[in-house]
Amino acid sequence: MDLKWLLFGDGVVSPVSLAPRLLLPVVFAFAFFFSTFLLIPAEQAWILGGLLIFYFIPPSGKESIIPVGIALGIPWWLMVVALALLDVLTGLFMLLNFGIALRLPYLGPWISRFIASGDEFMQKRPWLARWRVIGVAFFVFLPFQGTGGVGATVVGMMMGLKPWEILLAIGIGGTLEALMFALGSELIYQLILSNLYLGIGAALVVVAIAVATLLLIRKRGSMQRE
Repeated sequence: MDLKWLLFGDGVVSPVSLAPRLLLPVVFAFAFFFSTFLLIPAEQAWILGGLLIFYFIPPSGKESIIPVGIALGIPWWLMVVALALLDVLTGLFMLLNFGIALRLPYLGPWISRFIASGDEFMQKRPWLARWRVIGVAFFVFLPFQGTGGVGATVVGMMMGLKPWEILLAIGIGGTLEALMFALGSELIYQLILSNLYLGIGAALVVVAIAVATLLLIRKRGSMQRE
């Protein structure tokens, strides 16, 4: 697969044009963070900021960050908005700085391996090409490592989607995934408050279903590789 088109020009960017590309997603992120002080108490806003930082540290994801945030008193809807926006801003950073991302430790090698297996990846998921934006949105919705803003951006670029289509797909998928975890966590949290044993039982059922689904998908993937 020829992926030269993934880079902006020859990958050489002047400092003058590089600064806005690097800073734009960061500025948006900080603007959102400081706006949360107008919506929730300052203590919760700082907690939310810490959770957003942890979101970028594997293996943290929405399935762990959202329940913790809700348990600490952050409104479920704000957790949804925050993490979905973070996914979109990650995609924006990737689109603006793809050549730089390839040079970053850990992230760069991961992207290179992902791209190298691009043909095989797409052949095993023909629905991505058929559904295009909706396909990438569903890819983001899947609660697995690598299906966030970074992976979705690479997939969208391999499919030839326009930048705004990639960001739209990430926004849709990220919002739906965050909603799923937020509403589920809020329900379980309320159950625990009203009936401790019922709430714990519901939480264990959800965990068991998630583990069983993950094992089934891994087993299916290993069978396809054989």
